[in-house]
Amino acid sequence: MPKLDVIRVAMDWAGRSPMLLLREQDGPRLLAIWVGHAEARSVLTALEGHVPPRPLTHDLMAELLSELGHTALEGRITSVEEGVFNGELVVDGHVIQARPSDLAALSVRSGMTLSCPEEVLAEAGILEEAEPEDDVERFREFLDHVNPDDFEG
Repeated sequence: MPKLDVIRVAMDWAGRSPMLLLREQDGPRLLAIWVGHAEARSVLTALEGHVPPRPLTHDLMAELLSELGHTALEGRITSVEEGVFNGELVVDGHVIQARPSDLAALSVRSGMTLSCPEEVLAEAGILEEAEPEDDVERFREFLDHVNPDDFEG
């Protein structure tokens, strides 16, 4: 299965939705996975190396797995159905269903390997294009100013 790296959090400004960008390690394709704002913030925090004053849920989970001696960890994005990605966390051979955003958040904290079947990359992968350098900054600014009333229809 192709290995993936979490490379950044980007913003789909048309839909006001954050997405995770995962890059194929030995190839030219990206997976763009739309996620919630809290999930995006969790991944972005870890990507930027920020350590919160108290552990976030993904920090706690990574620490728990480490302290309990679970070293054989793998995150797998298993399928995409109608634009929704599915995944699983493998812990010492035990398979647990997981959202890809949680897998990405754990991966950036623990170095856990992420992978997906070739079929998923063939179906949902896109060729990498240059993105504006200020996407992360624009997303951070958006998060600082958004409130729940902005999403009422």
